[in-house]
Amino acid sequence: MTDAPQADAPAADIAAGDLNSRPDQPRRIAFCITDLDVGGAEQCLVNVVGRLDRREWTPHVYCLSRRGALVDRLDALGISCTCLDWRGWPDAWRVVSLARQLRAFRPQLLQTFLFHGNIAGRLAGTLAGVPVIVSGIRVAEREKAWHVRLDRWTRGLVTQHVCVSRAVADFSIREARLRPETVSVIPNGVDVERFQTAAPLSNAELGAPPETKWLIAVGRLHPQKGHLLLLEAIAPLLRAAPDWRLMIVGEGPLRSELERRILELGCREQVVLTGFRNDVPRLLRTASILVLPSLWEGLPNVVLEAQAAGLPVVASDVEGIREVIISGQTGLITEAGNRVHLQAALKELMSSPERRLRMKDNLQVHSQSMVTVDFAARMYSDLYRRLL
Repeated sequence: MTDAPQADAPAADIAAGDLNSRPDQPRRIAFCITDLDVGGAEQCLVNVVGRLDRREWTPHVYCLSRRGALVDRLDALGISCTCLDWRGWPDAWRVVSLARQLRAFRPQLLQTFLFHGNIAGRLAGTLAGVPVIVSGIRVAEREKAWHVRLDRWTRGLVTQHVCVSRAVADFSIREARLRPETVSVIPNGVDVERFQTAAPLSNAELGAPPETKWLIAVGRLHPQKGHLLLLEAIAPLLRAAPDWRLMIVGEGPLRSELERRILELGCREQVVLTGFRNDVPRLLRTASILVLPSLWEGLPNVVLEAQAAGLPVVASDVEGIREVIISGQTGLITEAGNRVHLQAALKELMSSPERRLRMKDNLQVHSQSMVTVDFAARMYSDLYRRLL
């Protein structure tokens, strides 16, 4: 696998000084994140922390919420993790407690992830006198304007902002008014081999007829992800193509509304809400098309994972998509929020096995230049060294 960043990765941002030299003693580094349930940002944190050279770094993770599924992975890696069990904004006063814990740990650098982790970490890190604070921005927030305002108001507490895509960086510079020189871009990395080698599931294992072909959507059941739009677009196509089914993988607050809409559209037999699954690599290898109908994003991990699995993608034109999909060659890009465009793209790929096969062949070549999890983690380490 070629460890090379894609076009907008910040190699020039990070290449400064002797990045291979180590300090005489490991430096203490802290990480603060909203939660450690399974998600893109959460897995990024585990990938970065788990790949730090322990001769150079002594890490400690602070999770604002209860113990999540990924804490077990940190435990297995021998990484200390403190879960603070915050229940929301009424517990915001506990930022003082977090500051005390940071002051006791005395990190030289604090890396934060996700909105609540970013704001709490910036405040607590400043109170604790942490000399370098790095903030991870994972999405172009288009739903809650007050999130962007808080990012803007606390930007002066941050040494460096790390955005997951060039599009998110541009959004943050424009909307949160971040200074460009304080913004770097480090894309998500993907464990290419894990998705290339996963064993597909059989239709029998999925409770479907042998001839079934699958569309798959993976993501939290939230309005941001565009699942209702997807149902409106796909229902007539499924009625016309009884050998196709759609599986929607994930959980979230929109589940009951999706269940109701599936019944109303008369496609209960061809749309499956699987809930949370821990075998997504196998599901991606089983499917014929990944569909991402999101209304806004940062850089969707599942698109990278699907590409590593050799799966053509139909995705809305949201942040990060044009940085990873070659339109017409590795997938189709549709106008975000446009049901007609989405339906046309899905119909085009569903009706053309030859087109899907050509895209699969293109993805075998494309995957050789994808940013791996190891390389992305090294980019973070190099950034930390430069800032220190």
